[in-house]
Amino acid sequence: MFKQFFNPARRRNRAIADAVYARIVAAARQPAAYSDWAVPDTPLGRFEMVGLHIYLFLRRIRGEGAAADALGQELADTFFLDVDQSLRELGIGDMGIPKRMKTLARMFYGRTKSYDEALDAGDLGALTAALRRNVRPDAADWPQAAQLAAYVVQASDELAGQQLDVLLSGEVQFPQAGEGKGQ
Repeated sequence: MFKQFFNPARRRNRAIADAVYARIVAAARQPAAYSDWAVPDTPLGRFEMVGLHIYLFLRRIRGEGAAADALGQELADTFFLDVDQSLRELGIGDMGIPKRMKTLARMFYGRTKSYDEALDAGDLGALTAALRRNVRPDAADWPQAAQLAAYVVQASDELAGQQLDVLLSGEVQFPQAGEGKGQ
């Protein structure tokens, strides 16, 4: 049982997942998302943006073999550990963490399903609607959702063009927010 914790391959995956996660967080924290696209700069808004970028990376490596699956699992674990830590920093006690984590996990996986359906269908309108519903549920109208949707399509396309071996080494590039088509 303890052998898995001292496994060099697991430590290597952990380091790679940490490198990918750092790039994902940097992409999710691009100022244009918050200033130009009106994504709320709140804990929930940041959760949405980090989750969106995690989703895009996981979508890219899905079905690419055991090494990609292992990295994807490490990355998901890293994300949810970070969410757990963030909840604790917000002052949520040990008793409230499991319920909130379950809710946030359900939210994340529900979003990935709707984003997958829209991207698989090439339906920019459905993607825009899903982003509007998830990122700004408080806003009756959020015209910048179309700009975020265009960014998501661009990011998905650019990730598809990145070599798997480069991604599995921890190198991932996301587009600059606000500089692509329709953004």
